[in-house]
Amino acid sequence: MRARRETAPAAGRTQTQGTSRTQYVAGMPELAFAGLSEQWLLRTCGQLHWNALAQQAGLASPDFYDDEGQKSYAAFTAIRVREARLDEVGEHQRFAIEADVQRIARARHFGVFRVFTPESAIASVEMISTFVRRERRGDNRSVCKAMFGGAPQRATPAAADLAALAKRFRTRDWTRHGHLDRAAHATQHVVEYLPCPSLDFNGARLLYFASFQSMVERAEWHWRSTSQSAPPCLVERDMAFYGNANVGDRLTLTFGARHTGHEGLSHWCSIARAADGVRIADIVTHKRWSHE
Repeated sequence: MRARRETAPAAGRTQTQGTSRTQYVAGMPELAFAGLSEQWLLRTCGQLHWNALAQQAGLASPDFYDDEGQKSYAAFTAIRVREARLDEVGEHQRFAIEADVQRIARARHFGVFRVFTPESAIASVEMISTFVRRERRGDNRSVCKAMFGGAPQRATPAAADLAALAKRFRTRDWTRHGHLDRAAHATQHVVEYLPCPSLDFNGARLLYFASFQSMVERAEWHWRSTSQSAPPCLVERDMAFYGNANVGDRLTLTFGARHTGHEGLSHWCSIARAADGVRIADIVTHKRWSHE
């Protein structure tokens, strides 16, 4: 790993070795229609994860280069949101995110982010990242793993479980996820989506990981089976990422399973590049009905 070895103090948070706790007050940027915004939460946890990697490497900013001197970025390979009760956060409410990011392999890190209001825990976000670089300048289809030295680390049970789930998604070696039965609830609903450069890509000009959640949310809302005004509330979402896309690449979102019941809504969506059919993500979502 090559970068400037400047250090800078972290501001606006408390921090101990390996963990940090950041305080927030919910305003319009943090909130969505029904509570804390999931996309804001994912973006913020991603930045906390990124900052933690820099801090652990002794860097003033997350400016990473691999062993060959190539510019590298942290990219998420798997994310899990669990036990979400984001609707419990309202305007002007104080809440905190506790972050714990650990190295689990030469280029892989596992972050656990717990969200608390003064009353209770309202969500847990787990994230596995690796470092990537482009083999061909400006081509996101050529993104590959970056090589970093150092001794391999042992993954925690939670990290190993999330990595194993992502592998099962990738190989399609799964039959059931919560209330969702892949065979019994099979469906075929395809949506085409053209990512917007100013909304869906990040400063590294990569299709941003949080945009995948946004795509699925939009597709789900357009596909809703009732005209009720209140959308369902997130309980759990698992995401596995395998690749990226360039500006101008159209994507196909294929819902392969969907279940609605008294308890809520569940579905599985695969995202692929339309031009070459390469699958770049799988997302399984569980929600409960809102009673507003």
